[in-house]
Amino acid sequence: MIKFGPSGNSESFYAAGYSHTEESAAFVRAHGLDCFEYSFGRGVRMSEDKAVSICDAFQANGVEISVHAPYFVNFANPDDEMAAKSYGYVLDSGKMVDLMGGKRVVFHPAAQGKEERGTAVSRTEDRLKVLRDYIYLNNLEHLMFCPETMGKTAQIGTVEEIARFCRIDPVYTPCVDFGHVNAREQGSLKTEQDYRIRLEYLIEQLGYERMKHFHVHFSKIQYGAKGEIKHLTFQDDVFGPEFEPLAAALVGLKLEPYVVSESAGTQTEDAVAMKQMYERARNA
Repeated sequence: MIKFGPSGNSESFYAAGYSHTEESAAFVRAHGLDCFEYSFGRGVRMSEDKAVSICDAFQANGVEISVHAPYFVNFANPDDEMAAKSYGYVLDSGKMVDLMGGKRVVFHPAAQGKEERGTAVSRTEDRLKVLRDYIYLNNLEHLMFCPETMGKTAQIGTVEEIARFCRIDPVYTPCVDFGHVNAREQGSLKTEQDYRIRLEYLIEQLGYERMKHFHVHFSKIQYGAKGEIKHLTFQDDVFGPEFEPLAAALVGLKLEPYVVSESAGTQTEDAVAMKQMYERARNA
């Protein structure tokens, strides 16, 4: 089944007097949502006991949890020592989400740096083959590792590049951040067909079974000439993208991803709005 939820805790969570991740499970469930993404953005700094405590809370509330690996993962870094740290960041995130009772690890693939793009993409692909080997060596192949489409032109992570990376091995499943795609492509996502073109391409490249339960990040994002500037809320009416045409595309293609709201502070409320839009499309 398709699932909707927030990335991290919204302003309303803290306004209600909550502070602990364990409390996020009941908060999300009370809003009629089904999933939650925990960010290790600044590093994997969590004890195993804390991870198990989070697991118990989320399983008790019937909410599934995913994690986002540290933001400084960069598999295109020419420095092998720095690349080795990136392997660790992703693997440590996987070990923690396993303890938390989740199945999905989202990660940023790479930054282009000063190199020619083809060189940076090829190095990223080679490193993701090494990461694949580490995933199996650490018995984490039952998890889904999700390289994410990126919003700045200087980052590695176009839809085509993510498809290329995911063809390496079934342990990789795309995380399509449609706000990032829209920002990178200067407002390209407007109609249902705009979304279907990207989704049908990924289905063609990876197969329907791989894509049926793929991972989605969604938010409206302000962008400029170099792509993403900052995340917005659904109240914004200047920058896109809009979720309704994506909801129609998901229904039409019979896709059931995790849809994670990354709105700036209103991620819980906007996740609820997306679930409502999806239900309307499904019942249309």
